[in-house]
Amino acid sequence: MTPGTLLTPFVVEAVSPGAMREWSVFLADPNPIHLDAEAVRAAGLGDRPINQGPANLAYLINLLSLNFPEMDIVTLETRFNGNVFAGDRCVAGGHVIEVGETGVRCEIWLDVDGGGRAVSANASVRKRARP
Repeated sequence: MTPGTLLTPFVVEAVSPGAMREWSVFLADPNPIHLDAEAVRAAGLGDRPINQGPANLAYLINLLSLNFPEMDIVTLETRFNGNVFAGDRCVAGGHVIEVGETGVRCEIWLDVDGGGRAVSANASVRKRARP
């Protein structure tokens, strides 16, 4: 890999409301905007349940795991720019910024079809230490 190399995208064809319910339990996050479209409407945030931020972050981690299976994530600095809603198609993508002897730095993102950039991030990965 060299600087500018595009990463193989990680695609979520449709964010699942069922998965949002599971994430709510796992995260102990009963916020109704993740579960109930009426709560989202009442809050003025749209008309579909909103995916949890940690789930969106997991899509970026999946992107890094897909592209760097033999490496460990060292840093992941994120900015949450917008919402991801139930049913949205999302594409996690990115490109290499720098390649060193033991690791790689990347700019990565999560884009929502028709909705713009939901998450932007910088990440670094390094070769996994052998025992």
